[in-house]
This record gives sequence, structure tokens and C-alpha cells, in this order.
Amino acid sequence: MPNNVEPSEKRKKRREAGQQAAVAAQASGAGDDAASTDKKKSRRERAAAANKITFILEAEVRKFIATEARSAGMDIAPFLQKLVENHIVSSAPSDAPLVQRLQAKRAVLDYAVALAGQIDRNGEFDEHFILTVMKRAASNPDFQAQYEIATAAPVGNERAAARAKAPINQQLGRLIKRAAGAKGKRGKNGKILRGQVQGEILTTYTLLERAA
Repeated sequence: MPNNVEPSEKRKKRREAGQQAAVAAQASGAGDDAASTDKKKSRRERAAAANKITFILEAEVRKFIATEARSAGMDIAPFLQKLVENHIVSSAPSDAPLVQRLQAKRAVLDYAVALAGQIDRNGEFDEHFILTVMKRAASNPDFQAQYEIATAAPVGNERAAARAKAPINQQLGRLIKRAAGAKGKRGKNGKILRGQVQGEILTTYTLLERAA
């Protein structure tokens, strides 16, 4: 009888040991995934920091640029970015992919700003104004085609596509807000309120209210 019990207990112990090993492996895999995600995030942050440029303008130059930016309905930073990108478009070979992407990006941004002004003048401003403008813009096939060129989003990889679209989507939101003379709406806790939607170019957007 003891000879039969001992192997049974050994099998039970081996089974328990195997289960513990499987749990440990799963925990290790989860840890590896988290570490990989952190590394990717760190790389994106380093890349963003490397692309940030800070420089000092003379007071008169800044004043002139600020006036030009206001005339264009823009803040200084996006206005200067537009100047740089326009220089690339006019200087680089016209068939260069970068030039084509920047031209498409400018077409997308300019169309959205013009459309935002039109919708605002029609009295259609509300807290979901950014979403309203983007829905209307997305219904234009030309806009949609230019947007795809501007983002150069990879096909078949949703996360990579979202990362590719994020910069221009954020810029679209800021420019639409600026075009309506609006500001981000805040909740009782003082935080900016955001809306969420599915099946649209923007999945999240800032809720707006008229600037005082």
C-alpha cells in the first residue's frame, strides 16, 4: 500500500510545482510586457524632446511675428511651425515624400480652420464644437484623402496608426478652438473636460466654451 501512495503524492507535488512554474512564467511575461511598454514610451519621449527647439527672438521680431500670427488666426508657435514647413515645401524637391506629406498636412489644417470659422459664423458653436467640425470635414472625400497622406499612418497596426495621427489631431483641436475664439471647458475640480467618441477621426476631444 505505501508503494502506491508515494508515487501518487509525488505526482501531486510535480503537478503543483508545474502550476506554480506556469504562474511564475505568466507573471514574468507580464513584467516583460510592462517593461517593453515603458521602454517604448521612453523612446517616444526622447524623440519628442529631440524634436523640440527653443530659441530667443528679439523683442521687435517677436512683436511682428505675434501680429502676423493674430492676423492669420493663429498662436505664435504654430505660425512659426507653418513658416518652417512652408520653407521646406518651397525648397525641397517637389516629389520628395516629406514635401508631399507637409503639403497634405497644410491642406488639412487650413481646411479645418476655414470650416471652423464658417460653422461658428452659422451659430453652431457648442461644447462639442471640435467634434462637429471634424465630422463635417471628414465627410469631404478630398479632406479625407489629404488626411491619410498627412498622417502616413501604417495600415494594420492600430497603435502605430494612433501614434502617427496624434500630433496632427492635437494640432487640429488647438486650431479649431482658436478659430472659434474659445477655451477648454473645465469641470468643478478645475480640470479640462474631454469628450470621447468612436468611429471618427478624433477619438477624444476637448469640450469648449466661449473665452471670456
